[in-house]
Amino acid sequence: QVQLVESGGDLVQPGGSLRLSCAAYGFPFSRYTMNWYRQAPGKERELVARITSFDERTNYADSVKGRFIISRNNAKNTVYLQMTSLKPEDTAVYYCNVWYGSVDYWGQGTQVTVSS
Repeated sequence: QVQLVESGGDLVQPGGSLRLSCAAYGFPFSRYTMNWYRQAPGKERELVARITSFDERTNYADSVKGRFIISRNNAKNTVYLQMTSLKPEDTAVYYCNVWYGSVDYWGQGTQVTVSS
């Protein structure tokens, strides 16, 4: 049973930092690319960051390059998103995602609100 559980979302001020976590269950985590998406109200869900399996290559949306870092701890079956220099436009629900066994799996999401 695949399950993804996000945590770490919060209300922060512009310029602040936050670390999101996604705990993964039910599949061989270390062998799969993991993704972070986000969805703001009234907008489509967008890919924020991606990290591959063994070689841990990363990709980022242009809007977050230089500010966000995705990482993973395979021993803990957890993927992280370290967010710095947060902006109001980063406000969204952030989702963890994996494509496994021909299916896209999603967590429940964690709310990040950046506001003064």
